[in-house]
Amino acid sequence: MAPTTDPTGTAPTPSGPVAFQLVLLRRMADHQPGLVQDALRRLNVSRADMREANRRWQAWAHSPRSRGPLARYRSLLGTPEATGTRRVGDLTCRALTWPVPLWPDLRFEVWSTEQGAVWNEALVRAAGAPGPALRTTADLTPWSCTIDEAARAFAPARPLEGTAPTRWRLAFTAPGPDGAPRDVVAEFTWGLLQRVMD
Repeated sequence: MAPTTDPTGTAPTPSGPVAFQLVLLRRMADHQPGLVQDALRRLNVSRADMREANRRWQAWAHSPRSRGPLARYRSLLGTPEATGTRRVGDLTCRALTWPVPLWPDLRFEVWSTEQGAVWNEALVRAAGAPGPALRTTADLTPWSCTIDEAARAFAPARPLEGTAPTRWRLAFTAPGPDGAPRDVVAEFTWGLLQRVMD
């Protein structure tokens, strides 16, 4: 996504890592509009910028000339901060991670095969960054943890079908604020907690 101008020809349209963060935020806006609005202010962009960045991302993703998701991530985010390997059953994937300035303790991680197919795309805790203390449902606040962290803290967690692309859900039992066990469903967007439902 190279920088462009808006229809008035005056303001530059966000590009690079800022544009990618707007793509992440667009999916989160349905559940956490207040947090998204705060993030837009931090990025010094508007809701119109967010919608335009998402529109361009979707057009890019569905273009017949698209070089694939991994190429899109490299084009927007540049050289990965780190690379490694992850196992998916019998398959070994290459893991590439990039920093995400809005969430300095997180990284955006993509798992890809040698052929370039992408198996997973999610926000994860940065190596060495302390994770949250997840003991009760009161600790499960929006944007506080990743899907992996919630699954480990409240094992055994059962994955459920997501409500849209890039959205996942986990069902598990966790102590409520009063200590009594509660069955809940947690919803995540791009791997980051958005809300918890009884």
